[in-house]
Amino acid sequence: MAETVLVTGGTGYIASWCIVDLLQHGYTVRTTVRNLSKEKSVRDSIALAVDAGNRLSVYAADLTKDDGWDAAVKGCDFVLHVASPLGIGKIKDPNELIIPARDGALRVLRAASKAGVRRVVMTSSVAASGSPIKGPDSENDETRWTNLEATEFNAYRQSKTLAERAAWEFIAKEKSTTQLVTILPSAVLGPVLSAESLGSVQLVSRLLRGKLPGYPRLGFCIVDVRDVARAHVLAMTSNVATGERFIAAGDFMWMEDIAKVLRNRLGERAKQVPSRRLPGFVLRLAALFDTSLQEVTPNLGRKHLYSSAKAQRMLNWKSRPVATTVVECAASLLEKNAA
Repeated sequence: MAETVLVTGGTGYIASWCIVDLLQHGYTVRTTVRNLSKEKSVRDSIALAVDAGNRLSVYAADLTKDDGWDAAVKGCDFVLHVASPLGIGKIKDPNELIIPARDGALRVLRAASKAGVRRVVMTSSVAASGSPIKGPDSENDETRWTNLEATEFNAYRQSKTLAERAAWEFIAKEKSTTQLVTILPSAVLGPVLSAESLGSVQLVSRLLRGKLPGYPRLGFCIVDVRDVARAHVLAMTSNVATGERFIAAGDFMWMEDIAKVLRNRLGERAKQVPSRRLPGFVLRLAALFDTSLQEVTPNLGRKHLYSSAKAQRMLNWKSRPVATTVVECAASLLEKNAA
């Protein structure tokens, strides 16, 4: 009989591709949504990539409530805990992200432990493994933990770091047979299955819509959402993954390079993509009126790298070329009129 895997947050970008990957590899999959009114949209999105047949079921469970989690995990072999608040834009109270992220992780782990789930793979972020944003260029790996005493770290970085730390502390204290692995993706791009919960993809959408008069001197390590999903499933089944953190990151690209790739590969469809650099002071000025930009301005001109060597070595994981990821991301946004 096929093993059963619960993927939390089925409407999410990474979660939806985790569901697709699992179904493609023969698993029976459950997923959670905050409200069952979202079930149809989840099924419609997944159907664009794979025929789920009768192997996908949807449960109602909310990160901020205990209700529903025991039922969702009962009988599961594995859990991929992907759900977490995104926090796009300026957050007035960091606890709006921190509490659901941290307490939600603990709810999932408690339910999984109670149900005898073999392993939980939790989605963290390189935001939990980074050098000071305003510091010098850096190279980071899984041995580093983000120092939250630095005042520059925003609510999202705090939420991802505190949630992952809480998860590891839970596993260390509980006498449970449930194992834990964490995956730390960098900026996630790639094809979209729906126009909901897009996170990093909004960067490409902004470029395609000409929302910025130029490209700022910003850069990111990019990873394909399909490769992030694959990392979760590899970590779920690997004999050597127990108790480990794995960064899932591809190559670094400046926004200038992203813009050039889009214009070169998409031609007329990328006619609104800017072709000149935007001075840093212009972005800072725009951030006064667009709160979503306030989170990225500290990164101006800085190159923070994240190494996925450990995942490559231990999980035999690999990421596809980032230019391919960027183009396929843009093409799917255009197809769905989300750009």
